[in-house]
Amino acid sequence: MFTGIIETLGTIQEIQKEKDNFHITIESSITTELQIDQSVAHNGICLTVVAIKDTLYTVTAIDETIKKTNLGNWQVGDSVNLERAMKLGDRLDGHMVQGHVDQTGTCITAKETGGSWLYTFEYDEASNNLTIEKGSITVNGVSLTVVDSKKNQFSVAIIPYTYEHTNFSTFEVGTQINLEFDVIGKYVSKLYSNK
Repeated sequence: MFTGIIETLGTIQEIQKEKDNFHITIESSITTELQIDQSVAHNGICLTVVAIKDTLYTVTAIDETIKKTNLGNWQVGDSVNLERAMKLGDRLDGHMVQGHVDQTGTCITAKETGGSWLYTFEYDEASNNLTIEKGSITVNGVSLTVVDSKKNQFSVAIIPYTYEHTNFSTFEVGTQINLEFDVIGKYVSKLYSNK
């Protein structure tokens, strides 16, 4: 379980393909605090640490994960948002994030708005995911508040701190991102669709 509050950025150092799996090696300032078998969110994707060496650690993504996320687009040198799993008893500064990406979306507008940034994302409505005004959404692992909810698209406003400390600064029109919709909203949507 995560909160969507990004701790740091990591840099992809190596990607090895083995059958349908990707083994991804990342350099990060939190590597020395990690342990084998620990869960870490990478752009919102919960992946398990399988190896650690100095400032590098490796995670493995299976085919199911690759199909549902933007992980297949990752390249050596890319920055990824990192968050370790939350500890019981800590403050919950973001919202309940599972690290299970629901689908990808695409950035359709990215603009500076006098000290902050406004991004609009579009997603495939076929999976029946939804957003609501002032509701929670996770974009590449970042817990955010929806400021403009429409059918199969939404906008978020990004403060300078988030822009500087996450990979939002690399987003442009056409950037594919990972989306995890609010877990409570998913349950409500499922209940209503079963009626």
